[in-house]
Amino acid sequence: MKIAIGYPPLENIKGVPQISQNRQFQWTGGGNLAYSIYPVIPASAATLLKSKGHQVFWLDGLAEKISYSQWQKQLAEAQPDLLALETKTPVIQLYWRLIADLKKRYPNLKLVLMGDHVTALPLESMDKSPVDFILTGGDYDFLLLNLADHIAKGKQLEPGIWYRSGTTIKNSGKFKLDHDLEALPLIDRELTRWHLYAYKNSNFFRAPGAYTMFGRDCWWGKCTFCSWTTLFPGRCYRRISVSKALSEVDWLVNHCRVKEIMDDSGTFPDGEWLRQFCRGLIKKGYPKRLRFNCNLRFNADLTGQDYQLMGRAGFRFILYGLESASQTTLNKINKNLKVEQIEPVLTWAKQAGLAPHLTIMVGYPWEKAGDLENTMDLAVSLFKKGLADSMQATIVIPYPGTPLYRFCRQKGLLKTTNWQHYDMRQSVIKTSVGERKLLSAVRGLYSRTIWTPRFLVNTLWQLKSWDGIKYVTFQAYKYFGKLREFK
Repeated sequence: MKIAIGYPPLENIKGVPQISQNRQFQWTGGGNLAYSIYPVIPASAATLLKSKGHQVFWLDGLAEKISYSQWQKQLAEAQPDLLALETKTPVIQLYWRLIADLKKRYPNLKLVLMGDHVTALPLESMDKSPVDFILTGGDYDFLLLNLADHIAKGKQLEPGIWYRSGTTIKNSGKFKLDHDLEALPLIDRELTRWHLYAYKNSNFFRAPGAYTMFGRDCWWGKCTFCSWTTLFPGRCYRRISVSKALSEVDWLVNHCRVKEIMDDSGTFPDGEWLRQFCRGLIKKGYPKRLRFNCNLRFNADLTGQDYQLMGRAGFRFILYGLESASQTTLNKINKNLKVEQIEPVLTWAKQAGLAPHLTIMVGYPWEKAGDLENTMDLAVSLFKKGLADSMQATIVIPYPGTPLYRFCRQKGLLKTTNWQHYDMRQSVIKTSVGERKLLSAVRGLYSRTIWTPRFLVNTLWQLKSWDGIKYVTFQAYKYFGKLREFK
């Protein structure tokens, strides 16, 4: 069977949509800011399908930076039987129109949607577009193979697939996350054109870089705002073995010659798994050739000694979700974090030579102006103390399927359900603070933290190498882009 996995270009004045491998949707600017994140699970799907004898085409028009007409030409040349498209909330309406257009052009082409939005609201897209199938849950590599085998060989559908039977919409039941990740082949990086994503990414200090995902997805997996809790509830967390993870690193270093890896598991495996992984990197001598980045939580099962081990193993960039300085907010969003945990953990990270990155959100419906000021003050304090190297600030969005969305809907707090507004550039939640104050708070987080002496010294230090110059230049483009975005 001929199967294409695609990301069609969506030409929009807002910029480039970050659809792939992104829990919280954003538009990024065009030109020097245009980039796409390597989509690990779709890449796994492409590899798995190919390993089972299917012919696979990788058509990422966003990463290639081509026009819709050029992407259409690629699709026409491939002539697939099945086209799988990953989508997210702010672009779902665009996808409905796209699917209608594709159906007119290619009446026999079977179209598949997958991702967090359609997992939360599968019937919506079945009603509003002529899509043939919807895959729910996060294991859509396994489900896409099952669907292909169903069409080609009559294999019974696994739970989690919506489909049409004549004029009736049916589904095969609630999705299950019980697939064995260890059974997946290592991702075919050439098939999935890894180089398109390797050279421009704010998480890479040195290029080329690559993405991995050793766990699905977060061992906590209960934060009420996270769209990927829809795909991967925390109770279903799985991870591959340390030996398999090291094998993937081997391939990326020795065959792709990558200099940096970002593991995008919602939270990186901690405890003994992480210790064994670090020792494996050290034993192979990779700290001399490779830097490793990941997402972590402040309450991970790690000690100061573990952070030292991470530093020796070549870890560099560690992303932490700080979200707010309000303990009330952290409790309400089920972050499982105490404010007093933040500074000690960042101190461990900095003592180990790591570069902590903080994510912060504003616009929670219960927060007051004073809560915003406290969050800004905490962020500035951490930068002044040299405990944070970079930061990302956005407006909180209640994505469909999340507990935060259900809370806002039940309380009558949603300003709109026009999904195109759910892009983190404006508040869709009624708050007592007001839109202008929220935009000002985001700008303030960027402007107040970047001009702290420690941050400026660290930035100047990075300019001593060509890699550092490129990295700082790209970050500067992002900084001024954010100031324009939240004007």
